[in-house]
Amino acid sequence: MAPRTVLFLLFDDVQSLDVTGPLEVFMGAETHTPGTYRIRTASPDGGPVRTSGGLTVVPDHALADAPDPHTLVVPGGKGTRCPQPALTDWLRGHGPRAERLVSVCTGAILLAEAGLLDGRRATTHWAYCDKLARDHPAVDVDPDPIYVRDGHVATSAGVTSGIDLALALVEEDLGRDVALGIARHLVVFLRRPGNQAQFSAQLAAQTARREPLREVQRWITEHPDADLTVEALAARASLSPRHFARAFQHETGMTPGRYVDRVRLEHARRLLEDTRDGVEEISRACGYGTPEAMRRAFVKSLGTAPVEYRRRFRPVVVQ
Repeated sequence: MAPRTVLFLLFDDVQSLDVTGPLEVFMGAETHTPGTYRIRTASPDGGPVRTSGGLTVVPDHALADAPDPHTLVVPGGKGTRCPQPALTDWLRGHGPRAERLVSVCTGAILLAEAGLLDGRRATTHWAYCDKLARDHPAVDVDPDPIYVRDGHVATSAGVTSGIDLALALVEEDLGRDVALGIARHLVVFLRRPGNQAQFSAQLAAQTARREPLREVQRWITEHPDADLTVEALAARASLSPRHFARAFQHETGMTPGRYVDRVRLEHARRLLEDTRDGVEEISRACGYGTPEAMRRAFVKSLGTAPVEYRRRFRPVVVQ
């Protein structure tokens, strides 16, 4: 089989990690299995580009001379805010030729500008999901997951999620063992599931202004196995259940029940990843009560059962 060409687009004010993170994954795969990938970079005129962090990167090609890619990777960064017409014009003409079209972070904006996301589900960095949806109503923007696959088009959220997506693509091409070896070398998870939320519960919710509500947030995080009904939490805050529920949602942007659900799910994920405790023990420790209740929560939120989650997404431990 001929090597798959992986082409990274470069432009001024590109986010360097959007490029180097996925590039190191594909390079690691090529090192492990020589002849698998041919990795190339290209800028509009073939000249050096300066990243948003101040690094200067010299591409392999000008866009006009770039090889037709199997996988085309479009990174994000400040340079996507006012994209060069040469970039979007080239994408419009050459993007459909790629067998896989991939964006990292706000690279999705470039794909959308070129009309390549119309009618597709996509994501981008959480801070730009509203802009993407507003400017491109033909795109079905999902602000929650760290990456989204829709046919041959894959879009990822902010920065490091490009590594997760690249690992998923390498696993698809070369199998789990190769992806696992690359993750071990990079000291990262094999890969996070694509439908994992961009935010943890603590980041997704705002911190309450009032101390009693902040204390409740801390209590939930530290005691996921406790009685976390609205009535019990309201008693801790010395408020009526109705007043507590309204104040909690107003100050955090999330209902108490939704916040509890997220905290319990995250705690269960960490225990599955970091311990060898059984599913029954973990379900009790996280407040689910029964393995079946925990299984339902995992399938609903992550699309996979706890046992399968542990098998696929346990972090790699470097000895």
